[in-house]
Amino acid sequence: MISWKNFDTLAAYGKLKALKDHVRLQEAMAGESGAKRVAEYTVPMAEGLQYNYAAKQVDAEVLEALKDLAQEAQLAEKYQALYNGEVINTGEKRLVLHQLCRGQLGGDVVADGVNKREFYVSQQKKAADFAEKVHKGEITNAKGEPFTTVVQIGIGGSDLGPRAMYLALDGWAKANGCFKMEARFISNVDPDDAAAVLKGIDVSRSLFVLVSKSGTTLETLTNESFVKDALKNAGLDASRHMVAVTSETSPLAKSSDYLAAFFMDDYIGGRYSSSSCVGGVVLSLAFGPEIFARFLNGAAAEDKLAANPDLLQNPDMLDALIGVYERNVQGYPATAVLPYSQALSRFPAHLQQLDMESNGKSVNRYGEPVNYVTGPVIFGEPGTNGQHSFYQLLHQGTDIVPLQFVGFRKNQIGMDVDIQGSTSQQKLCANVAAQIMAFACGKKDENPNKSFAGGRPSSIITGDQLTPETLGALLAHFENKVMFQGFVWNLNSFDQEGVQLGKVLAKRVLAHETDGALKAYSEMLDI
Repeated sequence: MISWKNFDTLAAYGKLKALKDHVRLQEAMAGESGAKRVAEYTVPMAEGLQYNYAAKQVDAEVLEALKDLAQEAQLAEKYQALYNGEVINTGEKRLVLHQLCRGQLGGDVVADGVNKREFYVSQQKKAADFAEKVHKGEITNAKGEPFTTVVQIGIGGSDLGPRAMYLALDGWAKANGCFKMEARFISNVDPDDAAAVLKGIDVSRSLFVLVSKSGTTLETLTNESFVKDALKNAGLDASRHMVAVTSETSPLAKSSDYLAAFFMDDYIGGRYSSSSCVGGVVLSLAFGPEIFARFLNGAAAEDKLAANPDLLQNPDMLDALIGVYERNVQGYPATAVLPYSQALSRFPAHLQQLDMESNGKSVNRYGEPVNYVTGPVIFGEPGTNGQHSFYQLLHQGTDIVPLQFVGFRKNQIGMDVDIQGSTSQQKLCANVAAQIMAFACGKKDENPNKSFAGGRPSSIITGDQLTPETLGALLAHFENKVMFQGFVWNLNSFDQEGVQLGKVLAKRVLAHETDGALKAYSEMLDI
């Protein structure tokens, strides 16, 4: 029997609080003891990835308390309930089925009289067939010319995840002969965003993917109109250049304005939708459906590991609970995601939405205020760029910010140069190794400006190379981490009511139904 309880009512919460500052990283990571920790505190992930947490403030006693927390909070059972189709999204009274897009961990999930796994597979096949026809030249523009560019129009989860995944595989696909079409993305309602994209492409050879589950998203429909005007001004029939990704009940579903429509449903939230047709259509067009399928396979393999009830063999749950310990016991306010891979340049932005929109809540699943902190602030940039930006605060600032590094032994494209006895890739990897130790151990100096306190915790996910499979596993790892943390905090991680208020007020502004300060700000901006 599953029970949903607030974190501070669990016995494990008290055990963890008694272990605050239990591990001194400066000592734990020094010398041979540090080398032993690196070997001992490593957990295999899917697709050859590894999660290493040696530079976290944990030891056997802390890990034992985290095991107790996992069991008392029934994390394995709650995940099982999720993938077996129970109503986990209490705010909207919905199932949570993004994992079902990439595999089936439990039994059949039937909702609204439909086998949902079969439904998701049917839409993936529909997208794959469409992409193959585009690539073969069976679907062309009015002149019979092949499409060379795909442009996704969406915002939030319809943009951040798919954009991050595309950029992550762009170089790899070009190096491995899998590249089919350039992809561009329009998200911001700022007209400069759409204009910049349209001016940089040949619209006559471009296919536009409109993504809106409801078919009513203001920013997305505004940008659609912007694009349709551009197509009309170029003498083109917009319906020959546009497809829709939407729900079966939206006004876009059967519109003659689109070449085709691919469907999603209410059981997959936007920030969890990269595995659905929201990511599948654009990625299949850009790289081919077989590459998208490999991405899904990597995610499915990581999802399977997340079902392991043994905390120390479950990298997603372990990462989540160490994060809870840092947030609720150590009191750290933020987490930095630092991929040492330029291909993952937009991955932190996607994780920012995934984490902060999911667990940025101050009430529990029943709408009751909680008496403990919940989701941290998430930010990040790829290394080594970030080192020359905000690492100063990370090393010597007054707040300690836990760090999540990601690094690969090989680059994607295969081009490199040897300078001063080492390659660029070796220099990149040397930097991430050095940063982990610098943050953990610090450095004493008589000059206070050059003294580093250390004791700054980090983890690292390592792999051989960023590929479709490892990208899928990496995405699933963080999705599952956020899910487990939401379970511990007794939150509903799958709605986002905080997004709505600003939208409502914006509509009032546009309708000129304002007074007081809202009216004053509207006039200031000449609305």
